[in-house]
Amino acid sequence: MTSSAFETRLDLWQRIKNSLVYHSFIRNRTAMASAAVLLVFMLVAVTAPVLAPYNPWDQTQFDIMDSELPPLGSVGADSRFLLGTDAMGRDMLSTMLYGTGISIAIGIFATLLQCLIGVSIGLVAGYFGGRLDSFLMRFADIQLSFTTLMVAIIILAVFQATAGLAFYNDFALLVIVLVIGIAEWPQYARTVRACVLAEKKKEYVDAARVIGLKPMTIVYRHILPNTFSPLLVISTVQVANAIITEAALSFLGLGMPITKPSLGSLIRNGFEFIFSGSWWITAFPALILIVLILAINLLGDWLRDVLNPKMYDN
Repeated sequence: MTSSAFETRLDLWQRIKNSLVYHSFIRNRTAMASAAVLLVFMLVAVTAPVLAPYNPWDQTQFDIMDSELPPLGSVGADSRFLLGTDAMGRDMLSTMLYGTGISIAIGIFATLLQCLIGVSIGLVAGYFGGRLDSFLMRFADIQLSFTTLMVAIIILAVFQATAGLAFYNDFALLVIVLVIGIAEWPQYARTVRACVLAEKKKEYVDAARVIGLKPMTIVYRHILPNTFSPLLVISTVQVANAIITEAALSFLGLGMPITKPSLGSLIRNGFEFIFSGSWWITAFPALILIVLILAINLLGDWLRDVLNPKMYDN
């Protein structure tokens, strides 16, 4: 690393340490705890193949004779399975490690797709206005009139019926990401449009027009960076919403297949056994899901507060 590159990184770190966001973060124990929990979940998701004692996707690594074994410390427990096994004989710890990764992946990629579609539409609608703005926003209003879960249920049910269950199981992750991403883009579009309507009247945009910059250059290079704060707040909420939506779809039998379970499908798979005494099959994944969503929402609340300029208008 050259001295100039090192000095650049050092200068960047100093600016981060002097920023309002950094000082607010280190003084907010809730935000720090939420970020730490979320970081642990992210690391677990990435390192699941290394951390998991067994591979729940490999049918040769579990036995139906080991089904519904309780966690260690309970009567009938097996020392091989720390958190017990599910109805298929899979190690619960391993399935939750893999399932957490799938749930987080669905949340992140679905949110990225929402952001890509919504931001593009919001920028174009807000900057050009007129009939194009009216058309795009009315289309967004129509989209918002249907709940995400309703749209997802219809599309996934039709897809499974037409493409077949075997084909769906192979591409379930991609299909769920596409469905959730396409269903939720109006949230981004409306927010970005409102930001663009405020920004395009400012002097720096007029100056960019005067020097002859193209409209799309102005939109993406100059106006878009000024929408990052609200986008960051929305994204934290939307990641949590996407994970919850996938869990709801899995509970209805339209989410991830049983061979590649997410946290939602693990909860569903164990729900029918909860009254027979095998409570851990549902309880452990449900607890992980609750902690994950809570950490994301608490971090989103902190971001909303610290990035709200009205809090510092005195």
